[in-house]
Amino acid sequence: MIRINLLPHREEKRRIKQVQFITLGVLSFVLGLVVWGVVHAVISAQIGYQERRNDYLKQETLILDKQIAEIRKLREQTRSLLERKDAVEKLQSDRSNVVHLLDQMLRILPDGVYIKSIKQTGDAINLVGFAQSNARVSTLMRAIEDSPWLESPALVEIHASSANGARVSEFTLTFRLTKLPGAEAAKSAEGRNQVQ
Repeated sequence: MIRINLLPHREEKRRIKQVQFITLGVLSFVLGLVVWGVVHAVISAQIGYQERRNDYLKQETLILDKQIAEIRKLREQTRSLLERKDAVEKLQSDRSNVVHLLDQMLRILPDGVYIKSIKQTGDAINLVGFAQSNARVSTLMRAIEDSPWLESPALVEIHASSANGARVSEFTLTFRLTKLPGAEAAKSAEGRNQVQ
């Protein structure tokens, strides 16, 4: 026996295709949501990772800024200490200059020359005094030139004056105090160490 299907088969195929279409649409939508969710999660994770790195870098930058500030402070302290050390060394090296100046003045001062005042500014010495004659001033200048501690005598002025009823020459003289020669510096340092 032959069977004949009188049911509307086209409508059935159309309905099956509509169900397939709706199913595929829903699956595509769900798959799109899943892909969007995964992409969103990956991007969010990368953003979070980058933010953590940025926070870490900010913290390290703050630590380095503090260290840089400490280094600057230490450099300023070092510079200040070096300046103090240099000042102390300069004072230490110059402390015996006054002794040498007075010692040399006692040794080279000729008879008939009297000192009124001595003023020291750095290595420059300004001497004001009285002499019985101009020749004695010249003798003093030659003695200054010959001294190992004194140099460059220059007569600023000389004029007649009277002191204690006697006629004398009042003079102003400038010269320089020389630095310690090497061998004598060592001897002087040894002498200081023995005294201490």
